[in-house]
Amino acid sequence: MPTLIELVSGLLLMIIGAQMSVRAAVALAALLKTRPLFLGLTVVALGSSAPQLAVGLQAAFTDSTDIAVGSVIGSNIFNILVTLGLSALIIPLRVARQLVRVDLPLMIAATALVAALAWNGELSALDGVVLLLGMAAYLFVVVRQFAHGARHVPRTDLEPRRRIWPLLGRLALMACGLALLTFGSYLLVGAAVSVALDLGLSERVIGLTVIAVATSLPALMTSLIAALRGERDIAVGNIIGSNLFNLLGGLGITALISTGPLSISPNALDFDLPVMLGVAALCVPLFYSGYRITRLEGLLMLGLYAVYGLHIVSFTTGMPLAERLERLMIHYALPVIAVCIVVGTVRAWRRQH
Repeated sequence: MPTLIELVSGLLLMIIGAQMSVRAAVALAALLKTRPLFLGLTVVALGSSAPQLAVGLQAAFTDSTDIAVGSVIGSNIFNILVTLGLSALIIPLRVARQLVRVDLPLMIAATALVAALAWNGELSALDGVVLLLGMAAYLFVVVRQFAHGARHVPRTDLEPRRRIWPLLGRLALMACGLALLTFGSYLLVGAAVSVALDLGLSERVIGLTVIAVATSLPALMTSLIAALRGERDIAVGNIIGSNLFNLLGGLGITALISTGPLSISPNALDFDLPVMLGVAALCVPLFYSGYRITRLEGLLMLGLYAVYGLHIVSFTTGMPLAERLERLMIHYALPVIAVCIVVGTVRAWRRQH
């Protein structure tokens, strides 16, 4: 019973803290008069990724490295297939050209970089430095690109004084939200490890499922609300930016401050990392074909996640179906997706040129 209370309390605190942080970030961006896409890629994405970072840090401090790595992999897969899929079901999502030309290739490159660094079975402190340098480079590219396209609005001398108190209020709200996130992640990781031990589940499975979904809830709610309000740039940009922050910032900081290298399980190397890379690459034809995600494509993404979730469940329960699904996805589904990516990209390029 105490474990269940910790689990539920941790989830609630993380959701509340994430919402406070995201709302404060949105208000700050509005006060600073930034563009919606820039807001989604940076401020909102950072707020949505805060739970993932908090969980990764707590897992590193408790030597639960499978949770630290598995939660990032599971969260990125969930963000693309479920969050984008549900958002597209609400309203077909327009995709900004900058996302296709700059941010999407960077997300795929970051996913490939993590897979390459983890190929030896661990992420060291040096790997963490490499990932953080990639995070700095990404922020530099995004800020510079939007700075060139920013509209300069004339300001009066009284404007800074009028905005100082709202800015301080939003900063205080963000600080409270981050504090709730930190404490909530502490409760969540402790409860998740206890549940894993009691049920005989591996930390990898807990990280890929319970914690991955829990830490993705802020991004899910943010994108769904943005889609309902017609803010499609925020809905899509939030997911791309959140995944980049998870991979480069979350894993980078966790690997850097961890007491030892973050170990990567053989199952994650053989299955989860290739699936994450394949899902990231799947965005290329979806985004590039008309710069939009239709409801049918959103339904397809949800179906793919259902298959992935079925594999996790069957693997956890020891059903023979797990091995069949794994072979099906690796030997058939991923190659077919790769062919579709190439064909769809070429066709879209020809239509637009």
